[in-house]
Amino acid sequence: MRGLQTSKRSYRALDEGLRDVQNNSCPSELSPRHVTSSAGFGFGVLLLRGRIMAYDGLLDDVRRAIALEKPRRLPIFAHSEEFDVKWYGKYCYEDVCQDGDKMAEVWIAAIEEFDYDWAWLQVDDCFEFEPLGVGTHGEGNILRATRDYLPATQATLDRLPLPDPNTDGRMPQKLKALRRLREHFGDRVLIEGSCAAPYSCVGLLFGLEAAMLLAIEDPDLFFKVCDFFVELEARWIEAQVQAGAHAIWLGDCNAFSGMLSLAQYKKYAFPPCKRLVERAHACGAIVHLHNSEIRTPYLLAEAELGVDIVNCGPAANLAEACQALRGKCCLSGNLDPIEVLLKGTPNEVARETERLVRIGYAQGGYLFATGEMNPRDVPVENMKAMIESARETAAAMLAA
Repeated sequence: MRGLQTSKRSYRALDEGLRDVQNNSCPSELSPRHVTSSAGFGFGVLLLRGRIMAYDGLLDDVRRAIALEKPRRLPIFAHSEEFDVKWYGKYCYEDVCQDGDKMAEVWIAAIEEFDYDWAWLQVDDCFEFEPLGVGTHGEGNILRATRDYLPATQATLDRLPLPDPNTDGRMPQKLKALRRLREHFGDRVLIEGSCAAPYSCVGLLFGLEAAMLLAIEDPDLFFKVCDFFVELEARWIEAQVQAGAHAIWLGDCNAFSGMLSLAQYKKYAFPPCKRLVERAHACGAIVHLHNSEIRTPYLLAEAELGVDIVNCGPAANLAEACQALRGKCCLSGNLDPIEVLLKGTPNEVARETERLVRIGYAQGGYLFATGEMNPRDVPVENMKAMIESARETAAAMLAA
């Protein structure tokens, strides 16, 4: 793996206006505007403890990728929440997920240490379900999950309240964290909130088996529940955008190809999800869809939802996916967080990262990301190797 100085030289080749980088002559801390560009790239980078950090042009680069163009600097995302909390070491995950100040504290520290280009505030899947009466459980560093589900009946639907994101359950704590992150970073990282897509919401309310049976046995009730969740999640998205989120991570992993045929996906999951995407766009959110999908026909169907970015799962063939979605939708992905990031050596992580960046960044309409949640036990040196390799490779491709 090439070192940090190689990465710096690559950026200098792109932008000779970056001052004081050579020979480690930069001050240890600089504001984003203390390092300027004369070559038109507008990096506006922050150099912190010798690393290239968050930059003023990040949102422009994300929008270039969404417009199916090549970003001037490749945004790099990692689904690193569990890892970040363990690395920070001050709190357990169960404490963090209940406190907006702690969320912001951990996320800010991790972004400034590892140089992520986003603040991914997914946290867990339970925020909007706890106020509905769904039981959840988490302890220590084990993420909360739904477990005590409600009966899949019309009577249940009739009793469901529409939660107020500003007052109900833990939702206000997530909004507090989003506000603090936006205040701290401004537009120099992508602030990304989250919610579940309607099809997956039904499973999180009733349990997966009951939800799948309901779709077959009582489709009218199933779609009424989906309608309820379109409204609930649209309000949740709007509140997150008002709190400072630029984007929303829209999770629909229950609609993964391992669960549904393509025909079932298009019948049950696609229509309510498309309505929610339209509502999200109406309040100004960038929509980043994740079904952990690995099969190209499903990825193509997801692109038809009108989402801005589709994240593909770790087992997807990235070259095939990029070719299929070319001219259709921005793609992010898809480093394997277990087989590569957790189990690999730093050199193996760097090589696989370089391979993926060379595939995706070459054609534009691409953002580098891991394919799924990064395990908490990923070695720190592997996380740094991934980020550094992605930076170096993208910079070298631009300089070539």
